[in-house]
Amino acid sequence: MALIELVQEQIIKTPLESQDKPDLLRELVQILKDTGQIDDFDAVLQAIQAREDQQSTGLQDGIAIPHGKTAAVSCLKLAIGIAPDGVDFDSLDGQPAKLFFLLVAPPDQPGPHVEALSEIARLAQSKAFCKALAAADSAQEVVELLKGE
Repeated sequence: MALIELVQEQIIKTPLESQDKPDLLRELVQILKDTGQIDDFDAVLQAIQAREDQQSTGLQDGIAIPHGKTAAVSCLKLAIGIAPDGVDFDSLDGQPAKLFFLLVAPPDQPGPHVEALSEIARLAQSKAFCKALAAADSAQEVVELLKGE
């Protein structure tokens, strides 16, 4: 399954309201809950937090890919958030993250999870594209940028 197939306006929030990492993770998981993508908020948040506790998923150049695996989902789920001013996410480069791609997958389906991580890493190669995403004013604009890439 291509990452782009999961992209829809309902799973995108811009701007995010959270000012710190724990709140931001909750806000992204809440997007999945609010859109009916998940039923068990706590199980999903716990899976994401457990992975974050191992090592931050804040990459560099303003991108973070919080992700986790849990039996609380039957297939890969995605939520996208944009924090134009950035949030400290313990990123590899020490800079605040602005683009957040939250992924949740069932433990028995590693393929789509790894594929999605790879697609996001590919998108992240383009600094101009990431800058345009971070400046998007609406979920619709984010969808248009991602589907046009």
